[in-house]
Amino acid sequence: QVQLVESGGGLVQAGGSLRLSCAASGRTFSNYAMGWFRQAPGKEREFVASINRNGDRTNYANSVKGRFTISRDNGKNTVYLQMNSLKPEDTAVYYCAGNFLGGIESSTKPYGSWGKGTQVTVSS
Repeated sequence: QVQLVESGGGLVQAGGSLRLSCAASGRTFSNYAMGWFRQAPGKEREFVASINRNGDRTNYANSVKGRFTISRDNGKNTVYLQMNSLKPEDTAVYYCAGNFLGGIESSTKPYGSWGKGTQVTVSS
């Protein structure tokens, strides 16, 4: 397994930006496709974005497409989520997840490693 630690969450006004980081350790980072998911109170955990192992393919939920960008730096064992034009509806706990030898799946099932999450709150 790979250990994942998210950072960069916080409180931001609508229209603002945040960049989340997810630092990985314990296993070979490049063996994992990576994803970001989020969960708001009373709602299911939902897919946000994913990126394949070498970083040349990405996938986004329709709700964030054009606003969020996922990227990775395998040399730094880190995946990022740049969030622009934030909306109150983006408020949630954001989780980083690893998909061992996987692709850019949008379901939670292939992701076997999860961080503890970081809170993102967007005020109106």
